[in-house]
Amino acid sequence: MSVSPEVSEFVQLSEKQSLPFKARVVIIGGGVSGCSIAYHLAKLGWSDVILLERKKLTCGTTWHAAGLVSEPPIASTPNLYKYSMQLYSSLEEETGIATGLRRVGSLSIALTEERKHEFYRQLSLAAAVGAEARKLSVDELKEMHPHVDVSDVTAALHFPNDGQCDPTNVTMALAKGARMRGAAIFEGVQVTGVQTRNGRVSSVTWEKDGERGVIETDNVVNCAGMWARELGSKSNVAIPLHACEHFYMITEPIEGLTRLPVLRVRDEQTYYKEDAGKILFGAVELKAKPWGMDGIPESFCFDQLPEDFAHFEPIMEKALKRMPILATAGIRTFFNGPESFTPDDHYLLGEAPELRGYWVACGYNTGGIASSGGAGLALAQWMNDGEPPFDLSGVDIRRMQPFQKNRSYLRERVSEIVGVTYADQFPARQMTTSRDVRRSPIHEHLKVRGAVFGEAVGWERANWFARQGQEREYRYSWHRQNWFDNQRNEHVAIRERVGIFDLTSFGKIRVEGRDACSFLQQLCSNDVDVPIGRIVYTQMLNERGGIESDFTVSRLTETAFLLVVSAFTLHRDLSWLRRHVGDEFVVITDMSASESVLAVMGPSSRELLGRVSPNDFSNKNNPFGTFQEIEIGMGLARAHRVTYVGELGWEIYVPTDQAAHVFEAIEVAGADVGLKLCGLHAILSCRIEKAYRGFGEDIGSDDHVLEAGLGFAVKTAKPRFIGRDAVLRKREAGLGRRLVQFRLKDPTPLMHHNEVIFRNGRIAGTITSADYGHTLGGAIGLGYVSCKNESEEELLSSSYEIEIAGERFAADVSLKPMYDPRSERVRA
Repeated sequence: MSVSPEVSEFVQLSEKQSLPFKARVVIIGGGVSGCSIAYHLAKLGWSDVILLERKKLTCGTTWHAAGLVSEPPIASTPNLYKYSMQLYSSLEEETGIATGLRRVGSLSIALTEERKHEFYRQLSLAAAVGAEARKLSVDELKEMHPHVDVSDVTAALHFPNDGQCDPTNVTMALAKGARMRGAAIFEGVQVTGVQTRNGRVSSVTWEKDGERGVIETDNVVNCAGMWARELGSKSNVAIPLHACEHFYMITEPIEGLTRLPVLRVRDEQTYYKEDAGKILFGAVELKAKPWGMDGIPESFCFDQLPEDFAHFEPIMEKALKRMPILATAGIRTFFNGPESFTPDDHYLLGEAPELRGYWVACGYNTGGIASSGGAGLALAQWMNDGEPPFDLSGVDIRRMQPFQKNRSYLRERVSEIVGVTYADQFPARQMTTSRDVRRSPIHEHLKVRGAVFGEAVGWERANWFARQGQEREYRYSWHRQNWFDNQRNEHVAIRERVGIFDLTSFGKIRVEGRDACSFLQQLCSNDVDVPIGRIVYTQMLNERGGIESDFTVSRLTETAFLLVVSAFTLHRDLSWLRRHVGDEFVVITDMSASESVLAVMGPSSRELLGRVSPNDFSNKNNPFGTFQEIEIGMGLARAHRVTYVGELGWEIYVPTDQAAHVFEAIEVAGADVGLKLCGLHAILSCRIEKAYRGFGEDIGSDDHVLEAGLGFAVKTAKPRFIGRDAVLRKREAGLGRRLVQFRLKDPTPLMHHNEVIFRNGRIAGTITSADYGHTLGGAIGLGYVSCKNESEEELLSSSYEIEIAGERFAADVSLKPMYDPRSERVRA
């Protein structure tokens, strides 16, 4: 690693300073992420910004990164990638340190028809999100990259704004920019602990050359990279990531090699870049090598891991065929260095739910250089304003579950995650590693009856049921997969007879105490001060009127409520609730493991439950939106009359130890009324027909509750609640967009997510979620459409098309659910 003279001078100046006794924030870790956060906080005017690096800046992972930067059209935070590129372009003028950014563009080539379809979907989306991309012919590809073998290429895309940079100099430029604005950066300082007081950060202890000290602070940012998990565990903060070995080779200089775009061959798990007349080619293997199971050595500094040519050889063979010029080029460097990976291939950002003032920015899954500029901006604004600047749920650390910090779980999972980045991004794609961690009491019952399971935050959930003799595996495709007919049969059973499915993975939060009702009234948009036995559908909003959570509240007693939330948002919701408790006397408890949930749905559900329970399930006794205590089989449960499929039905909440018995009793009683076991795929196809919103897809913190069509769940007549003022302002100003339901007129094509909406021939938005509507006879999707100063009639009278992989299909539209718009079946 070489460091320019101006960078050396900067480091020397920093070392002359003394460590302070107090700071507004202490950033732990001097890689590109930590330096970006220091830079952006200082730019926002934060004084007393301190960054502590245990060894030397960049010495962990940053220094050996490949330095690829891009503007991907499909990413959890595409705008942050774009910002990183802009930032790295401007840093040299600001700081005098060259970042080495070269916008050489990038090429992605497909070798299969399925990958070709995926690429063309990305191309359609690029235009909608403002990313520049174009399709290349084989001849154009060969002209742009004359050294690549194109004999088996099925498609190629060109991203002209992509490029590469020098990771070390980017980091040093960010560090210098931070210091120019008053931040202090110290090398050779080991953080030994983070102290707390009353549930929040109070100080940081450090050690340097045998000297020890304390810095009082209200905020720390864990940017410790592959050390972040261990550092977090000292404060009981779960940071699920694990290091893997990452390989690349660099050739000797190749005579006549000209400037080339970055090349990605995802079907071969390889990438290539030209750098100073040499070629660097690396791999994201389908099965990677985890490293550091027993912890990352504290002494690790600009170190490499042992070579393993046998592991890299299959990649090498593909590379030699793909780029024959490599066969005659000498190899200057065979590099193996560690990178950290998370369980879902998205990085970790935000305030940890366990501890106030403990912020996290790490786990970049080989994308740290491309991500850190934007991630630093976003986290700095979040810390400054007290809320994310926009929806960051895809990278928010609160999406993680505490068990995911388990090292055995991580070691197995990250061996697969490395390859996920370049794998085909098929709909319904399932992880194959670290499975069977969380199981319902009836898991084995479902398994022997043909269940094919998917995984959701560790939960094994039956996605569909195989017929006798049918393979119990996914066969992935962008078109109709091998479970399409199974989903249809389960869907039809729910619509025409009765189905049962396991919803045990629901999060269940009990809020109780003297002030429980008034507390929830301040957080919920709907009125939850209802009689005992009532169920209320509501959201929790932010001050912008955006949706932070979407759930039901059941009033159990005068002072106790049950909140039923998504498995994916449980810890996010718990964090939101707990952090809004002030002086109220309220106890918030995660009760998720105490009860299983069996949903019995369909026109015959009342008849079926009447066979296994002596209780009265009539409309008079148990109308929609209420629950009752019931006897069922030989057990006791609560029957909640709610639905996510748009049919008459009940969710049966039963103590976990009685769940298997209750399931068996229902199954036996349902044999002659057409009861069918159903999975999550059927639930999703039913819910999309009914236009029920999906949190994280159709609704989130950037989506105003009124524009999402959920105004019926907002009661502004009650006293102040978070988001009320934003709702009133929106009502007065009018809606800027509306969430619309679409149905393709052609029954053949499928929609999944992110398809582009065209209104009167112009791009109008993207599909937020979609599935096949087996009752409505076509693909159904939801998506936002601009409607400023327009009536509903004007919005609906336009001509709509949905573009799928470059081909447009006419669509019907509706603001009301196309299936049972008056909810007569739900209330039957």
